[in-house]
Amino acid sequence: MRKKLPILILLFAVLYIFFIPEQPTAMKIFFKLVPMLLIILYTYRNQQENKPIHYHFIFFGLIFCMFGDGLLIWFVVGLTAFLIGHIFYTIGFFKVWDYSLARFLSFIPILAYGIFMSSKFITALNYRNENELIIPVILYIAVISLMFWSAIMSGQLYAIIGSFLFVISDSVLAWNKFISSVPFSGSIIMITYYIAQFLIAFSLFHLTVNQVKKQKPNTPIPTKG
Repeated sequence: MRKKLPILILLFAVLYIFFIPEQPTAMKIFFKLVPMLLIILYTYRNQQENKPIHYHFIFFGLIFCMFGDGLLIWFVVGLTAFLIGHIFYTIGFFKVWDYSLARFLSFIPILAYGIFMSSKFITALNYRNENELIIPVILYIAVISLMFWSAIMSGQLYAIIGSFLFVISDSVLAWNKFISSVPFSGSIIMITYYIAQFLIAFSLFHLTVNQVKKQKPNTPIPTKG
């Protein structure tokens, strides 16, 4: 069953993105949550019994992001759930910090992205007279930017790609919502989102292996089987 879960995740993601109608809303939300439920199940079943500390943070990050999926119809509530999820991801990635100067300096373009997006959204929200959203949106940009940097500092490729796709997904969502229409935004947002979440979940095994290698070089590496 565990090896079939990625196929099920893909099938339900495609079903939600391309075939489930917008109405009724309850059915739309249900099918939106199914891929995340399967990713969480995959994450749970794809780890050893003695789960390292970073696993628990990233696992709870997945759960809170799933809550965000269901609650995003109330924008600030859903945004808060996603923000908590990103905080869990960030702590989890920092638990497997793997310093290099090149990775450390990646905060410079990430900071530039954060400043650029913040300035755009402040202008747009002021224009729309939605000033009450400025602080939540700017806080979210700061947290997701930190999450991406923490993934880079883990040195794990799947975590880095997954976090980058998460930034793309949320950037398109916010740009489409507050600034201007993005063609095929719905498909772009969800395709990048589901891939991002799966890659973050998939990265956990590799992060664990890296930690074992660093802490106990002569210890046998755990296997997925």
